[in-house]
Amino acid sequence: MSEYNTVIKNISELDDGLRQQVVDLYLSYYAGSSPSRVISDLDSKTEILLLFCHGELVGFTSLYIYSRNWKGKTVRIVYSGDTIVERQHWGQQALAFAMIARMGELKSEQFDLPLYWFVIIKGHRTFKYLPTFGKSFHPHWSKSRPDLKSLADTLAQDKFGDDYNPQTGLVEFPISQGHLRDSIAYPTEEEMTKESVKYFMSKNPKYLHGHELVCICELEEENLKPLAKRIFMKAYDDKFLATAV
Repeated sequence: MSEYNTVIKNISELDDGLRQQVVDLYLSYYAGSSPSRVISDLDSKTEILLLFCHGELVGFTSLYIYSRNWKGKTVRIVYSGDTIVERQHWGQQALAFAMIARMGELKSEQFDLPLYWFVIIKGHRTFKYLPTFGKSFHPHWSKSRPDLKSLADTLAQDKFGDDYNPQTGLVEFPISQGHLRDSIAYPTEEEMTKESVKYFMSKNPKYLHGHELVCICELEEENLKPLAKRIFMKAYDDKFLATAV
C-alpha cells in the first residue's frame, strides 16, 4: 500500500484545523503573504486536492472550476492556485496523478465542451508540470499557439485587470502577493539543463518579486502525453460509466 493518499474536498468542507494546516504549509514555503491572504485565496476556489503521507498533510493544490463564453462558445476552465509539496516529498507523483485524474472527471461531466487548465506560475518546479502533462501549451519555448495566447490574455485580464501585462504574459503585481522563499527559489545546475526550466527563468526573470507567468493547456485526449493520457482517460471513463448507471 502506498504511503501517500489524496483527497478532494469542497472548500466549504474544510474544518478550521485543516485550514490552519494549509495556511502553515503555504507560509513555510512562500514569503510576501499572510494567513488572511492565504485564507482569502482559498475561499475564492471551489475545491482543494490534499496530499497526505501517513495521515499528515504534506501538499495541496486548490482549484476553481468555471465556465466562460469565449469567441461565441462556452468553454470550461480549471484554474489552479499554488501547488505546494513539502520538500522531503518532492519525488512523489501522487499529487500530479490525482490532479490529472480530477481533470479527466471534469472533462467527462461535460465532454462536449472544451476544457482548459489555466494557471499562473511563480516557480520553475510548477512550470515543469506543463510539459509533463501536455504536448502543446502556452507559452512554449518552441511551439507557438496563438489561439491559446488569446484565451490566456482574456482569462488573465478577467481575473487580474491592469496587473496583467499581455506583452510579457506576466501578472506583474506592484507588491508581491506571495513568492518562493530563498531556500527553495533557485534551480539547481541540473535543473537549469532542462529546456522548461531555462525557458521559465527567461520568461519570468522577476519571479522572486512575485511576478507570475500566465499559462494555459487544453485538456483533451490527443494533447496529453502518454502517461497523463492514460490517467486522464481512465478517470474520464470511470466517471462517465458511474454517471450512466
